[in-house]
Amino acid sequence: MKVYNTLTRKKEEFVPLEEGKVKMYVCGPTVYNYIHIGNARPMIIFDTVRRYFEYKGYDVNYVSNFTDVDDKIIKKAVEEGVSASEISERYIRAVKEDMEHLNVKPATVHPKATEEIADMLEMIQTLIDKGHAYEKNGTVYFRTRSFPGYGKLSKKNIDELEAGHRDIKVAGEEEKEDAMDFVLWKPKKEGEPFWPSPWSDGRPGWHIECSVMSKKYLGEQIDIHAGGEDLIFPHHENEIAQSEATNDKEFAKYWLHNGFLNIDNKKMSKSEGNFFTVREVGEKYPYEVLRFFMLSGAHYRMPLNFSRELMEAAKNGLERIITAVEKVKGLLDRAEEKEISEEEAGFLSQLEQLNEKFDAAMDDDFNTADAVSVIFEMVKLSNTQIKETSSKEVVQKTYERLTLLCNILGIRAERKEELLDEEIERLIEERQAARKSRDFSRADEIRGLLLEKGIVLEDTREGVRWKRA
Repeated sequence: MKVYNTLTRKKEEFVPLEEGKVKMYVCGPTVYNYIHIGNARPMIIFDTVRRYFEYKGYDVNYVSNFTDVDDKIIKKAVEEGVSASEISERYIRAVKEDMEHLNVKPATVHPKATEEIADMLEMIQTLIDKGHAYEKNGTVYFRTRSFPGYGKLSKKNIDELEAGHRDIKVAGEEEKEDAMDFVLWKPKKEGEPFWPSPWSDGRPGWHIECSVMSKKYLGEQIDIHAGGEDLIFPHHENEIAQSEATNDKEFAKYWLHNGFLNIDNKKMSKSEGNFFTVREVGEKYPYEVLRFFMLSGAHYRMPLNFSRELMEAAKNGLERIITAVEKVKGLLDRAEEKEISEEEAGFLSQLEQLNEKFDAAMDDDFNTADAVSVIFEMVKLSNTQIKETSSKEVVQKTYERLTLLCNILGIRAERKEELLDEEIERLIEERQAARKSRDFSRADEIRGLLLEKGIVLEDTREGVRWKRA
């Protein structure tokens, strides 16, 4: 199996640190709003990478965090007049619901930054003790030039780089020893959540969070660190500096990054009016179509263009696969137990060859677009070869092979059972009751359940309207 390593800029044979095991960390979302389809791409891509490792027999420890303390979360909390934790918990629930709809498996661990503060303080102190960090008026900075390898992931020259921190400026920034130095800990501002530390009552910088959570749940060295290519610099570059300066060993062996998602060939942005949440897309298309689109549209490292036409094409493509699987499944009960014919033996051999072709595509840096093409080849073969007269063994093996390959990609190759109108009305009544009693978690759960069944709700002044997607 070959993977493209951003660190070396080439494909390399995957060799795990420990035989039969994969330790994998994927940067998760900052939870201040519903996730957009750009957030969904790495979730779907690296969930598929995980599934493929598991199919190959690896034991995968998959860690993906929630950044639940951040300027954007605080801003949203102030706007709504609620606590920052109320905002983060609300949107963590929403992210988990969206992940479930997209058939993204829960991580082995989903750590939250706010629950790992003690370990962050410990790592920061270690960096200070080793001369890699320093404190100025309650703010702790990482001394970037103290780490010789800085810039090795992004391939940027340290003298040409700007300081690697987020957009929000930190008080006292002019006191930094070097413009390149970035924040590990910052003092609280009025009304912000904070934690006590030896340097000030405050909160951690963004980058230190992932270094600490990766170390706690996966160890000092990991096999794969992954995320969107927008994280290469400064976030992942800074993670390497902190982790390797602390532990004196290589942090991650392989770095995987997915390409950007564009909307109608333009960068997604709210100002352009082309910003879509997963839920907004889910009201127009089944969630499984969005997943299928993400995997079939392009290689994960390439930019991917999102448009209505391409989503329609994905919808039609997925429908072809589901129809083929249902046809084979429908023949299972009626198929006769009989000797396999010579023609059928040849067909099974072709199936096996296609499975090998699928594996070869995935072994080549997880080329899901080519893997989906193989599934279409299998569908075409199945449609022409599987008949009412086919032996039960051949029908069974065809069904198992089709569903296996779909499952590896997280594609649900089955049609949803339609809810009756009265069932929909009953669930809407239950949702209304839950909202009235302020049980928003249950209300969101019901809305998600209905969306999963293709039922879109619209809350209006006259009441709740619904339609089938």
